[in-house]
Amino acid sequence: MADALSVIPASVLRNLSDKLYEKRKNAALEVEGIVKQLALSGDHEKISAVIKLLAKEFTYSPQANHRKGGLIGLAAATVGLTSEAAQHLEQIVPPVLNSLSDQDSRVRYYACEALYNIAKVVRGDLIIFFNQIFDALCKLSADSDANVQSAAHLLDRLVKDIVTESDQFSIEEFIPLLRERMNVLNPYVRQFLVGWITVLDSVPDIDMLGFLPDFLDGLFNMLSDSSPEIRQQADSALSEFLQEIKNSPSVDYGRMAEILVQRAASPDEFTRLTAITWINEFVKLGGDQLVPYYADILGAILPCISDKEEKIRVVARETNEELRSIKSDPAEAFDVGAILYIARRQLDSEWEATRIEALHWISTLLDRHRAEVLCFLNDIFDTLLKALSDSSDEVVLLVLDIHACIARDPLHFRQLIVFLVHNFRVDHSLLERRGALIIRRLCVLLDAERVYRELSTILEGEADLDFACIMVQALNLILLTSSELSVLRELLKQSLVNAAGKDLFVSLYASWCHSPMAILSLCLLAQAYQHASAVIQSLVEEDINVKFLVQLDKLIRLLETPIFAYLRLQLLEPGRYIWLLKALYGLLMLLPQQSAAFKILRTRLKTVPSHSFNGDQLKRASSGNPYSQILHYSGSQITEDGDVRQDNGNLQNGINFASRLQQFVQMQRQHRMLEKSQEQSQARSSSTLSKEGPEAEESRGPQTSDSNLPPSRSSRRGLG
Repeated sequence: MADALSVIPASVLRNLSDKLYEKRKNAALEVEGIVKQLALSGDHEKISAVIKLLAKEFTYSPQANHRKGGLIGLAAATVGLTSEAAQHLEQIVPPVLNSLSDQDSRVRYYACEALYNIAKVVRGDLIIFFNQIFDALCKLSADSDANVQSAAHLLDRLVKDIVTESDQFSIEEFIPLLRERMNVLNPYVRQFLVGWITVLDSVPDIDMLGFLPDFLDGLFNMLSDSSPEIRQQADSALSEFLQEIKNSPSVDYGRMAEILVQRAASPDEFTRLTAITWINEFVKLGGDQLVPYYADILGAILPCISDKEEKIRVVARETNEELRSIKSDPAEAFDVGAILYIARRQLDSEWEATRIEALHWISTLLDRHRAEVLCFLNDIFDTLLKALSDSSDEVVLLVLDIHACIARDPLHFRQLIVFLVHNFRVDHSLLERRGALIIRRLCVLLDAERVYRELSTILEGEADLDFACIMVQALNLILLTSSELSVLRELLKQSLVNAAGKDLFVSLYASWCHSPMAILSLCLLAQAYQHASAVIQSLVEEDINVKFLVQLDKLIRLLETPIFAYLRLQLLEPGRYIWLLKALYGLLMLLPQQSAAFKILRTRLKTVPSHSFNGDQLKRASSGNPYSQILHYSGSQITEDGDVRQDNGNLQNGINFASRLQQFVQMQRQHRMLEKSQEQSQARSSSTLSKEGPEAEESRGPQTSDSNLPPSRSSRRGLG
């Protein structure tokens, strides 16, 4: 310290701490001259003493003017040292850096000015302090004082020039510093950071692309900044990096893919568009590197397919198609289960387009990796069944395509039909809204006869009789009206002459017994007219209710459609089809005379030519086997013309109609017993309510006794 005092006059030291800038400036010039003379004489010990004096007594002084004088003095000393300043930087720079965070804005300003002058002298030798300088500049870029900000910008530009021309700059040490600050929200800091990223990326010897994953998320975060200028700068930097990725042979796609997937779900529209654009390029360029990330990428793409912004939708669809066209092997880290999980999750999306693409993915995986997908069947099966209730017809059809693909195996076919019936049972609205669409599509995809046989087998043993009746009525209506089942109808028409037709008739009969009208429709379709007549005669009073008449009304109207054209043409030969005529008259007798169906059927029967009747045929039909007689021939085969023949084992395609009729009667008896128990249960409930509120009953006045009313007939529910 004594050496320094002996070198620097007291007047200079006094002026260096003066409140007037001009005096401090003149004193600094004198310090510069003194240091220059010492440097020429090579007396570095005294130079160190001078620097130490300026640092300790001035820059760390509690007096602001002293600190200002110390800063300008250190800068002057550096200028005086010129080329020899490097060996004293460890003494000079730390006090200046400390002053950059001074509480006095003027001190911070002079610190920027001092460091600027020091940097101009030492240039590349300042690199050893780069991280500290960068940290200080980052803070100063958001300084509350405009003059300090301006001085910091000048210093920042000079430091950037020094870094770009230096070969000692360490990008590895700088990146952690950058990464820590990338999520700062201050707009000035963001501009500062983007500026440095852009400058460093422009230096050929610095590989910023290799460190892109470290600050990529921060750049994407800036795309949603409220400042248009910052958004533009971040977008420009990202565009430049994307171009470099396209031209680079070695890129770490994996780490960046994780960032892009998260940013593709950003609430900011511009961020989503940029992220999905990057993903699109990655899918094209990434190759095997991206295989482990396919599921995550798909999870980002599918929601964007339904984005409100058209540009995002277009890029997302293109990316989705590109990704699906890549054929990967599970042995190459392609995770079928992970992709199935994503697709299944997206089936719950509120957007139809997303649900459709998720189903396309499941279908694609089934085609390419069937065995692997079936291993995860339990995870997706319930979701696929739930999707059958989707509001979109296109979604339902795609789900059915997938179900049909799975059901190629007999075990899975049975499982599908069982689960389908279960879904219809627990959700009757599904049967009403989607039943016809689902059944018809499955018949196209899986063979109509196979589907109907399996459904009939399941419904034959159905414990819920009400549901069984509803389901059979629905299946029967589909059978009679759907163009997809025309082959099945033609086969049933051959039931009396064809073994395959007979086998199908018998198979359906067992479950069709749940509904009288379904049985009658089946008999008319199979041209088993005598049996149809026997079924009509077997009906008892409880069977003929409102629901029955509604179903009968539908059947009468169906008889007027092209499907039953063959039946109407047979009426031209009443002598040959006497049991058809009797069955139709039987239906006519069950209809109320004022109903539209009665008038339709009566009008049709009036057109039957009477001249075709034969006396013997009329006699045989009028004395044909009544219900009791038919049951009596339990071991006989009854053919269409009414002949009763003993079953001697030589009959071809014979159907034991007596046994079938017995089966129908027993099933209807079960339904009546169920209805009776339901009525009794309702009556008990009503009685309990009456006992609980006698006063309420009295207040309502005299009521008509239930005993005076006809018994309630709780009918089986029909298809709406």
